[in-house]
Amino acid sequence: MTATEPVASGAITPADTSPQPAPGATAPRTPLIARAAAELVGTAALVAIVVGSGIQATELTDDVALQLLANSTATVFGLGVLIALLGPVSGAHFNPAVTLAEWWTARRGGAGVSSRELAVHVPSQIAGAIAGAILADAMFGEPLVKWSQHDRSAGNLLLGEVVATAGLILLIFGLARTDRLRFAPVAVASYIGAAYWFTSSTSFANPAVTIGRAFTDTFAGIAPASVPGFIAMQLIGAAVGLALVAVIFMRGRTDSGTPAA
Repeated sequence: MTATEPVASGAITPADTSPQPAPGATAPRTPLIARAAAELVGTAALVAIVVGSGIQATELTDDVALQLLANSTATVFGLGVLIALLGPVSGAHFNPAVTLAEWWTARRGGAGVSSRELAVHVPSQIAGAIAGAILADAMFGEPLVKWSQHDRSAGNLLLGEVVATAGLILLIFGLARTDRLRFAPVAVASYIGAAYWFTSSTSFANPAVTIGRAFTDTFAGIAPASVPGFIAMQLIGAAVGLALVAVIFMRGRTDSGTPAA
């Protein structure tokens, strides 16, 4: 997701004496601790944006449509910035469903995260989500931890989470399959912003964020009793999304039967 600056024609540049990987070798990865920190900080910032903008919106207007518009707009811009900033470090998952999907893809022979990375990233994302909710409450003078009373257990909301998460996984892995991950900051943020409005659940689509939002009894909160159902539907949605990726972006084969490049 990063690009190097082209060298102007005729310019004289100093020789690069730094060690270079052998042709075909895998480039060195960012240290795991840095990736874990990026996932923790990124998820914390994302939840702080979601919860904080929700609190701000309810303080400024009683119109629920305007509250949702303010909340979704802040999320779109904030998420896009976070993906652009932290994507080169950790991939900017901020979402256990995405990390699990990458782990599953890696087990099937594709690119993705290892079991060790999965075991580090998911707790980092959950811890970050909880910290982000507490931070947002602190900024607006709310109780630091107050369990949400916002029940979200209705069947139509659970269906909305399946749809929202399936679409998110389809988008991310579809971009990866077509070598267009450079568009992820805009594409993913735009999808989440749209899903705020076209899904009945307002598109949590993220188990870590769902857990974090249970810690705040504000506009963006979710009752703890509703959390398990939401997470279960998000995991089902991730599986549906991966299945859609496999069908829609099916790799072709050459005449000899080998997978096409």
